[in-house]
Amino acid sequence: MKLLIFGASGATGRALVSAALAEGHLVTAFVRTPRKLAISHDRLSVIVGDVADCKAVEGAIAGHDAVLSCLGVGMPLKHDAAVIAGIGFIVEAMQRSGPTRLIYQSFLGVRDSRRQLGPLLGGIVVPLVLRHEAADHEAKERLIAQSGLDWTIVRPPKLGNGPAIGRFRHGHGIRARSLLPTLARADVAAFMLDQVSDKTYSRTAVALLP
Repeated sequence: MKLLIFGASGATGRALVSAALAEGHLVTAFVRTPRKLAISHDRLSVIVGDVADCKAVEGAIAGHDAVLSCLGVGMPLKHDAAVIAGIGFIVEAMQRSGPTRLIYQSFLGVRDSRRQLGPLLGGIVVPLVLRHEAADHEAKERLIAQSGLDWTIVRPPKLGNGPAIGRFRHGHGIRARSLLPTLARADVAAFMLDQVSDKTYSRTAVALLP
């Protein structure tokens, strides 16, 4: 398939690009700073642009089979209106020119999933320390959920580095088994990639936990 990945130069984005290339897909990486991607491949194309530029976003989307987003925040712990606008531009461009399949990486702690993290993270850390990031993700999730697209929202816990282990849980009612659940970015990337063709969680948000 021909996949377009937003946020491809971030840690999870790079893992997603690598996983998609390893599976034989044609990959387009949409990045603002190409030197951060640090991946080269004959099936990898790079588009340099800003998600806050609606024309750049629309020009990138046409001709792909699916869109995946690992867009983070520009400033940790702060509100980032530009990325929210960018998700809106992605949704609008997909509505106009396709494709319809959208996989979006959010985080566990948004909306109803907060209770799945337990009392420390869900009751204290997210609402107090990560309140701006949570609010931004909630705004972006609303745009996606109301889009009419064939979307899946993936909500992992704290992300870590290291190879994919392949042993983690996914679903709607699962809960954390530890105070600080952590999942490898490579595992999150592999799961997101699977969702491109697996419609089990179509038009729903799914939690990931070790």
